[in-house]
Amino acid sequence: MNIIIPKEQHSEQRVPMLPANIEKLVKKGTKVTVETGLGDSLNISDAEYKKAGAHLEKNHRRILSSGDIILRLHKPAMKEISYLKKGSILISYLDPFNESKLLATLAKQKISAIAIEMIPRSTRAQKLDVLSSQASLAGYTAVMMAANNLNKIFPMMMTPAGTIQPSKVFVIGAGVAGLQAIATARRLGAKVDAFDTRPVAKADVLSLGAKFVEVDLGETGQTAQGYAKALTDEQLKKQREIMKQYCTHADVVITTAQVFGRKAPKIVTKEMIAAMKPGSIIVDLAIETGGNVEGAVLDKTVEQNGVKIIGHANMPARVAYHASQMYSNNLYNLIDEFWNKDKKQFELRLDDEIIKNCLITHDGKIVHPTFAPRKTEKKFQKG
Repeated sequence: MNIIIPKEQHSEQRVPMLPANIEKLVKKGTKVTVETGLGDSLNISDAEYKKAGAHLEKNHRRILSSGDIILRLHKPAMKEISYLKKGSILISYLDPFNESKLLATLAKQKISAIAIEMIPRSTRAQKLDVLSSQASLAGYTAVMMAANNLNKIFPMMMTPAGTIQPSKVFVIGAGVAGLQAIATARRLGAKVDAFDTRPVAKADVLSLGAKFVEVDLGETGQTAQGYAKALTDEQLKKQREIMKQYCTHADVVITTAQVFGRKAPKIVTKEMIAAMKPGSIIVDLAIETGGNVEGAVLDKTVEQNGVKIIGHANMPARVAYHASQMYSNNLYNLIDEFWNKDKKQFELRLDDEIIKNCLITHDGKIVHPTFAPRKTEKKFQKG
């Protein structure tokens, strides 16, 4: 079995796997081939990968066609799919909710495609959970970016020249990214308020020393993946009214609200931004799925009424080494979970709950029920 790791074909600071995990895979008795220059963005040389036991391949097309398992970060380009070996296993982000043509092409090529973002958020799958590991780093990075752009310091300071009051940070959404943002802002000494539509998030927020903003929205809850469910227009209106009060007093607002598989809800309106103090900072961590903030622009920092709105994509890549380390561990743990020691190969156990949730295409078909084409019943008219 040849596990291959091609170099990403567009700008990306992270890499799918580090030498330490490749060494573990090689010790399992498998062959690992990496494309030359894989670790350039992290200053990891080809020699380090070779020392870990990896084979090196210069030709991008040749490495793709040789893989029994393909490990990567981003979904393959359409033209790359025809290079892949039929019956091979692709493990990467696939964005399956928005890539129906890609899924159909993978199925046609008889690729068994695992969407890494569809791994369930269960206790057993925690060590495989790429979304959580990367979201945690995004939350950290958002706070650091806000601190670097704010014209104040975060902590309270008592000095001979007077007392400096702590900065106020308002975090919207207390999932993995939001909780890490809260923890980071608290470590820097800020006063933190946080809001989430899920009542279960309150205990986590309080445990980090932040204040939980409570809004009676009626029935809300969360999805099986742990995401907040979409709110009604009436619930959103009520939520915005309360949040406007907190945004008005905040020095930093960080939004992390996303609904899995759907466009991010618009939470922070232009009216709310207009009520904020000039010099305040907003970081929109949902920008890649449409954004939570009106006027936020993908991959840009814009200004409204003196308020900076940061909408940079791929925030984990700003701490690329640790993001790569965590992603690499997640991939290794996935392979290890389904490794057959006797046959020295990865087994695609179709009846396993983890595989059922993340396997999108297999044996020439789209097999995941969420994305499989619906069969239409033929109706016959009696004549």
